[in-house]
Amino acid sequence: MLSLWLFLLPCLSLVPLAPAEKGLEFPQYDGKDRVLDVNDKNYKKALKKYSMLCLYYHEPVPDSKELQKQHQMTELVLELAAQVLEEKDIGFGTVDSHKDAKVAKKLDLEEEGSVYVFKANRVIEFDGLLSANTLVEFLLDLLEEPVEVIGNALELRAFDRMEEDIRLIGYFKSEDSEHYEAFKEAAEQFQPYIKFFATFEKSVAKELTLRLNEVDFYEPFMEEPVTIPGRPHSEEVLVDFITEHRRPTLRKLRAEDMFETWEDDIDGIHIVAFAEEEDPDGFEFLEILKEVARDNTQVPELSIVWIDPDDFPLLIPYWEKTFKVDLFRPQIGVVNVTDADSVWMEMDDEEDLPTAQELEDWIEDVLSGKVNTEDDDDDDDDDEDDDEEEEEDDEEEEDEDEDNDENEADDGDQDDEEDDEEDDEEDEDDEDDDDE
Repeated sequence: MLSLWLFLLPCLSLVPLAPAEKGLEFPQYDGKDRVLDVNDKNYKKALKKYSMLCLYYHEPVPDSKELQKQHQMTELVLELAAQVLEEKDIGFGTVDSHKDAKVAKKLDLEEEGSVYVFKANRVIEFDGLLSANTLVEFLLDLLEEPVEVIGNALELRAFDRMEEDIRLIGYFKSEDSEHYEAFKEAAEQFQPYIKFFATFEKSVAKELTLRLNEVDFYEPFMEEPVTIPGRPHSEEVLVDFITEHRRPTLRKLRAEDMFETWEDDIDGIHIVAFAEEEDPDGFEFLEILKEVARDNTQVPELSIVWIDPDDFPLLIPYWEKTFKVDLFRPQIGVVNVTDADSVWMEMDDEEDLPTAQELEDWIEDVLSGKVNTEDDDDDDDDDEDDDEEEEEDDEEEEDEDEDNDENEADDGDQDDEEDDEEDDEEDEDDEDDDDE
């Protein structure tokens, strides 16, 4: 499924649909080769040359023309990204898993089809949609400082509106504080997937009810944060806490980390909710989801993936065909990530959305195993068994009909024989009468 998604949404900005006015000139690939063919001889030089090196690790180029075109499309995405970021000191390269196996081993490249970014002593795997827009945005985020400082009420208001992101904020004495330095080093471990903020202002800290050297952890869509215990915190303590609490109760599928989200399943399944935020019904359904998530945030087994179909228009027909649902209205179901089998909540009234209690009851059935994709498979098997039984019954009826026909034929033959015997007897009687 991952490879299907990877090539279903290629870069759509290689060529603009119409000539752009000045100020809106979208970049077009200029034909210059900027992406390196990284091998055992040049990889060290490439790592030293750039502040960040972005490597696409791929399987050998196949013989199939279709797969070759897909590989060429990926190379075009990399070339356009390299062209746009040429002045940002970011290098791009490709590594063949067969031809450049030695390099892959030295750099710890493992998953074919993945993009790895080398920055200082870190290696960051890009787990998003491989399009030029998404990749460039991801790399620009990596160029920024790992911690953003909040210094006034307006910046704090912007922070409060970032409800879709996992984010942390801490209050420290100054940038020279050793505790702030530990916070910053922890931020580097999760950049750019998790947002880190800090303030050195008492007024901002007061609004956040933060004490000195205290750090709050905000889960997506939650109204209240969790204060990380045991201040002041070392880098190790922060990293361990974030790693343990990283999976949110409700999270949005986003282009920049969609594969990481999809691979982070619980026992091979996801609870998936489709809702268009700009649609009135979708917005209402999303608010109900948030209410349920907030009431059940302490349940470790609960994690809901919210997908806004408007963010992935090219995938709508695929999802509707695969999951057999209408995405023009809100939906919630259980999806098996291995084979895409799914079971969706039946809404009694199409005009009315489920209440928070009804949704919570359904989720409890999912977590208890009462609702699962295996039951759907069993239903299919039962249908097949019923069909087989019907076929067997039909065959038995046909056999009975044939036996009846044969018996009737035998009875007919016996009747004919009896009639013949009676005729013979009558003929004999007539002959006797004639003799007399």
